[in-house]
Amino acid sequence: MKKLLLAFVTGGMLLTVAACGSNNDAGNKDSGEPVSASAGEKLFKQSCSSCHGGQLEGGIGPSLETVGAKYSEKEIETIIHEGRGQMPSGVVEGNDAKSVAKWLATKK
Repeated sequence: MKKLLLAFVTGGMLLTVAACGSNNDAGNKDSGEPVSASAGEKLFKQSCSSCHGGQLEGGIGPSLETVGAKYSEKEIETIIHEGRGQMPSGVVEGNDAKSVAKWLATKK
């Protein structure tokens, strides 16, 4: 029974990492759009909502509904670049990460 539970938990963790990084091709390269909150919202929906929810409500990842009240735009950008907890680093990079951070910083 313990082996089955361990297998289930391990499989779930692998699925979590795969889901969070599932849109790497869309998010790892700059989209060519200038840094903007509206671009950030679009990129979030493409690359981050599978873990954080389409309405920022959380899911596999934590809720981000009020993330801007807790972290500055720069701090959010650092978390996006470096990852945190189960979130892998580099899900979005460059100006795309800046746009997502700018948009999330408005969520208070």
